[in-house]
Amino acid sequence: MSRRAAPPFALDLPGVDPTWSRRLDVPDADGIPRTWHLLERPASPESPAGTMLCLHGNPTWSYLWRRFLAAAPPGWRVIAPDQLGMGWSERGELPRTLAERIDDLGRLTDALEVTGPVVAVAHDWGGPILLGWAEQHRDLLAGIVLTNTGVAVPTGVAPPALIRLARSAPLLETVCVRTAAFVRGATAFSRPPLPREIRDAYASPYVLPSRRRAVRDFVTDIPLEPEHRSRDALAGVVDGLDALADVPALLAWGPRDPVFSIRYLHDLRRRLPQADVQLYPRASHLVVEDAPEVVEDIWAWAESVSRRTTPPAEPIESTEAVRRRTPPPTTGSRDPGRPLWAGLLERANDPATAIAELGPGAAGPISFADLERRVADLALGLTEAGIRPGQRVALLIRPGIDLTAAVYACWRAGASIVIADAGLGLRNLGRALRSADPDHLIAIPPGLVAAHALRVPGRRILAGDLPLVLRRRLRVAQSLTELQRSGRLSRASHQAADTVPPRQPAPELDFELDFELDAEAEAAVLFTSGATGPAKGVVYRHRQLRAQLDLVSRVCELQPGARLVAAFAPFALYGPALGAAAAVPDMDVTRPGTLTATALAEAVAAVDATVVFASPAALRNVAATAADLTPGLVRRLTSVRTLLSAGAPVPLPLLQQIQALLPHAELHTPYGMTEALPATDVTLPEIEQALADAGPHANGVCVGRPLPGVSIRIDPLAAPTADPVGQLVDHPGVTGEICLAAEHIKDHYDRLWATQRRSASPPGWHRTGDVGHLDDQGRLWVEGRLVHVVSGSDGPVTPVGVEQRVEMLASVSMAALVGIGPPGTQQSIAVVVPVDSSTRGPLAPADLSSDVRTAAGTPLAAVLVTDRLPVDIRHASKIDRARVARWADRLLAGGRTAGRRRP
Repeated sequence: MSRRAAPPFALDLPGVDPTWSRRLDVPDADGIPRTWHLLERPASPESPAGTMLCLHGNPTWSYLWRRFLAAAPPGWRVIAPDQLGMGWSERGELPRTLAERIDDLGRLTDALEVTGPVVAVAHDWGGPILLGWAEQHRDLLAGIVLTNTGVAVPTGVAPPALIRLARSAPLLETVCVRTAAFVRGATAFSRPPLPREIRDAYASPYVLPSRRRAVRDFVTDIPLEPEHRSRDALAGVVDGLDALADVPALLAWGPRDPVFSIRYLHDLRRRLPQADVQLYPRASHLVVEDAPEVVEDIWAWAESVSRRTTPPAEPIESTEAVRRRTPPPTTGSRDPGRPLWAGLLERANDPATAIAELGPGAAGPISFADLERRVADLALGLTEAGIRPGQRVALLIRPGIDLTAAVYACWRAGASIVIADAGLGLRNLGRALRSADPDHLIAIPPGLVAAHALRVPGRRILAGDLPLVLRRRLRVAQSLTELQRSGRLSRASHQAADTVPPRQPAPELDFELDFELDAEAEAAVLFTSGATGPAKGVVYRHRQLRAQLDLVSRVCELQPGARLVAAFAPFALYGPALGAAAAVPDMDVTRPGTLTATALAEAVAAVDATVVFASPAALRNVAATAADLTPGLVRRLTSVRTLLSAGAPVPLPLLQQIQALLPHAELHTPYGMTEALPATDVTLPEIEQALADAGPHANGVCVGRPLPGVSIRIDPLAAPTADPVGQLVDHPGVTGEICLAAEHIKDHYDRLWATQRRSASPPGWHRTGDVGHLDDQGRLWVEGRLVHVVSGSDGPVTPVGVEQRVEMLASVSMAALVGIGPPGTQQSIAVVVPVDSSTRGPLAPADLSSDVRTAAGTPLAAVLVTDRLPVDIRHASKIDRARVARWADRLLAGGRTAGRRRP
């Protein structure tokens, strides 16, 4: 193909190296030379690795990809063209159709002599064009990356409102051509707002109406109507996706996009089932601008897939191969293939209480026999209603009988459950559930209303009762009661015919022989609390939950016949799995601080409980309301033999108060997180002994020794940046990121490819994001979160130990240590809540400041006073240090918060 270099074209824009910019004349299908503008960074000729081909949408241009050119690894060629009519490429007289644009791109890459392996990256309406090119150049492809795009309007979703509005006849010319509204709108959705110079750079090729005609033409070429001229071309691209089924793909997405919502992501996942996914929860339409880490993530993915196309001198082991070669120590699980509902089946004929609900509107107790029948009937009803193995079922039901029956019925039907705590708040709850893309949703009436407002996908199933008009309004298909009845009738007909219903083991049969469980099947997607960042979906397989159950039963000595109070949501479902009776106290489990001492005692009395699960926030309120207990309820608490509290550090004084209420109980405070719970265990006497051993130099919270089958290593922090060095050690006294390996650790993060990659390095280990150290007796001490470590010029400073020492002052009730300034040169700031509420601030008085500096044991640039520190409402003890740091930074800089009393 003939081509000729066009005159040089220099760009003076932020982030662009002028040497990247050039023009090239390439003949189109009619043989007419067309002048293209592109940003290109040549590959190093010594070690060519591949080509990244980047294509923008409308109304952006190649400027979108500038940071990809800047970050290109050695050996990579990066090509980012401006489509014809767009950016600084030639403006033609006639609009270009989708088919023409696909052909245009092919002619350009031929002229540029592009060779494989190629990683093709696209955004917006560049997606269908690049996919059309990819289908025609399959031999060059190493991988495809799509960012906020679509190839079809998902079923049940209206075309994007902003696009429909822009395409309307009254607005089209005004919005797209006469004014720069459409052009400027492309950069208006980013949060935080993009700097003005960046927004101006995006708009720079479109300053004149004559240069915006292609913006209009691009909008009108979107084939929304059946008779549209580009409809067949787009259908051809969609049909051609089958030919790309063996091509690695990555979908990098900003879920706040008002144009390509997350439903477009889910549509692409169904069309490209092999695709990895990485969500950037805070990002909008311009995900590559809104999430700076996306550049590093996409390059890491590109290098990983390009290596698959080039055989290395020595074979590269896969993650699974490494795990098989160096498996983590096992917990000694009785049987990893044992069904999660085995404990319930073993008590299928037992009339004893399985679950007791307390509080207004509680359903009352249910026996093991009745619960098993309900689960079996409901599982069959769910199967008949269309729930299939491998599908996901989101649950918005309060802990209790309905939730327990629904969970075990879903598992029996082969489905995976999706659980996101309502304590996330409505907006974050919606984001979490939309990201999981459930096939079905089982919810109580308030949950259905919330799901409807939050646009959560899934076929609706009602847990409870609603008037018919509301059921129709909320698109309720069936209720749990109806499904249970249907399953019961079906089971009865099968029994009459002397057959066994599908996937339903009869209680009198040997369930291990009658039911074939896939231990590798997905069992649950559990969302993290969101206390230190956007909630993440944590995927567990059946074998991992089985290992977790076995470990919990050992720690708490929970054998069949045990009786427990479940006041901590993660453990509210464990009773039936362990064959143990459970009481759900009168409280709002989404707000653990609502548990009172009276409610706890009444729950203990309901099942004569010997074990209590409760979060630190719940225990705090129990201690605060202990004076309300009657003598009879006080006596009831003496039956408790074990208390387990997890989810956040539990202060020693609080444990001592709880010990006084539960005089015969052994208090355990295991360490763990949604991704790995439990990992260590420690009792109150052991904590007291550890503090005595450490003396006044104790640094952090002692969470005990690793449980059987759990390995703990520390990745030391480098000075001054406080980044882990990447070497796992178990030496005493070394502070660094805590890393865990065990059978029951999460399988992966859901639709977070890059997040999972970072968290599982090296393979087989989970990076917790916590920092701490091991002492000379093998006990783990947690010193805070990695993101909260102060990275100063004298080395990293972890927050928890400093805060604990400051809080020992009689004049301080609460303290937070934060860092302000650039990483590596941060200054440590102490923010304290004085006991004396009349203490003036925001700068601490001289005497208080002197006491705090002495107690801290580390240099402080300032001591600030506030009347309250922001904490996570679910844990009541996890300080939002990022928020405190922002407040302190603005205050010390004389910003708008200078007069505020609190962060």
